[in-house]
Amino acid sequence: MKNKYVQWLFNLPYLLWLALFVIIPLLLIFYYSFIDLNGHFTLANYATYFHSGTYLKMTFNSVWYAFLVTAIALLVSYPLAYFLHQTKHKQLWLLLVILPTWINLLLKAYAFIGIFGQNGSINTFLSLLGIGPKQILFTDFSFVFVATYIEIPFMVLPIFNNMEELNPSYINASRDLGATSWQTFIKVIWPLTLPGVKAGIQAVFIPSLSLFMLTRLIGGNRVITLGTAIEEHFLTTMNWGMGSTIGVVLILAMVLIMMITGEHHRKRR
Repeated sequence: MKNKYVQWLFNLPYLLWLALFVIIPLLLIFYYSFIDLNGHFTLANYATYFHSGTYLKMTFNSVWYAFLVTAIALLVSYPLAYFLHQTKHKQLWLLLVILPTWINLLLKAYAFIGIFGQNGSINTFLSLLGIGPKQILFTDFSFVFVATYIEIPFMVLPIFNNMEELNPSYINASRDLGATSWQTFIKVIWPLTLPGVKAGIQAVFIPSLSLFMLTRLIGGNRVITLGTAIEEHFLTTMNWGMGSTIGVVLILAMVLIMMITGEHHRKRR
């Protein structure tokens, strides 16, 4: 009885944190999604969302850009994680990969504004080649590039950790049985590192759904996502009900992604 009481006391700070900063905010978002501008209960917010071509287009854009960022980050991060796993000074190289996450997102965004701007380093180089300057900033390319750059460390880390736990005897056994390097990768390495890939997809895709700062600074409002719409409703139009409705849709989308990429354990009989 005493041990249970002590355990409950140790869990109390975690439960309070969970209630104050997770459960209560989610309940408030869900509650305000049913409130109109006059403070009355309504289902009009959801009706407006699902019958509006604008909001549906924003939803498609959000999913599409999140997919692009996640796919490119995975294509870059998996070979990078494998390289880090094979190299000698892996912890040092991993630190260099993670180091950009210590820098404020706003500072990184302004740095890329200087790089991609009309008088930036890239356009200066292109002008020397006689093919510049070009409009790089405020394009879909610049938005996807910067978003991918920012998200790559969050994709690399879980894949790298999964590779570190990989038993080398499986790879050696595959080669001893005559498998080629490609067959070893497809049949052994990839399936065993798939949990890390799924964790990386969750860590990248879910935040990418609701990006709004980069759409402003790098996309120049040409890239319109649900995150941008939420910011507009909460800070400009003051339509908290509609903003909360979009937030509920995003939360459901995130839960769906977590269910798809989550681990499914079969019950053993």
